[in-house]
Amino acid sequence: MALDVQPPDPPSQTDEQARTTDEVTDASEAADEDYRRDEIEAVLADGAWVEGFEEWTAGTDLVESEFDLLVRHGVFDQFDFHWDPSGDQVDYHAPTPSDDVREALGPAADDVESELDALGRVIAETLENEYLVRDGEEFRFDGG
Repeated sequence: MALDVQPPDPPSQTDEQARTTDEVTDASEAADEDYRRDEIEAVLADGAWVEGFEEWTAGTDLVESEFDLLVRHGVFDQFDFHWDPSGDQVDYHAPTPSDDVREALGPAADDVESELDALGRVIAETLENEYLVRDGEEFRFDGG
């Protein structure tokens, strides 16, 4: 079943609040890693977010009322896309809905979490396949 909705704005990748707390445990560790969030944020805004989102909506089982609830609670803003230097690939952390959102979703909460993970996977694949330009050992993100 397709979900016929407008994509929310792409999530900020450079906002400290958008990062997951288990990803980086201290500031010195953050300085040692290059997650390239600024580049990823730019290509998400240039079309990668909308492209991946539209692909996801064509096959998601999420219904409009669930989508609206997630938008109202800012769940899509919590997606974290970043470069994984150890895996040499785009990686993501899908948000976990708050207890309030899970309660409002009722029995569908686990399914909605699975759909959020699927969206993260589609967006990461879109970034990797359509917006990442590899040149030997070097790479860059391109606006498409």
